[in-house]
Amino acid sequence: MLNRYQVLIPDWLEEYIENLVETFDLSFSEIIRLLICFSILYLIPTLYPEYKPGFSVQEIFKQRKEFALDKLPEDEAHRTISKIYFEARKAVEFRLSKEKKQKKK
Repeated sequence: MLNRYQVLIPDWLEEYIENLVETFDLSFSEIIRLLICFSILYLIPTLYPEYKPGFSVQEIFKQRKEFALDKLPEDEAHRTISKIYFEARKAVEFRLSKEKKQKKK
């Protein structure tokens, strides 16, 4: 389920997101969600080296490059977006479970 939130962002970040919207033909909200999920996929394995995501940040970069060069079909791009969301959710659940265990101690 998606919830609505109002987020204030500086002009420079809005310009960057708008650029990504045009580049990838996705909505402003979708780009923000992807950026948050991408940062989660980068951060959680850094904080918890024992956590191994289903695919690496480098793989995301590779697919992004292929997409920019029109070498990645649109349906494959959407599958990658779904994987990013799924893997980010798993990473968040992993971190929350770790923190919950630490609080019990």
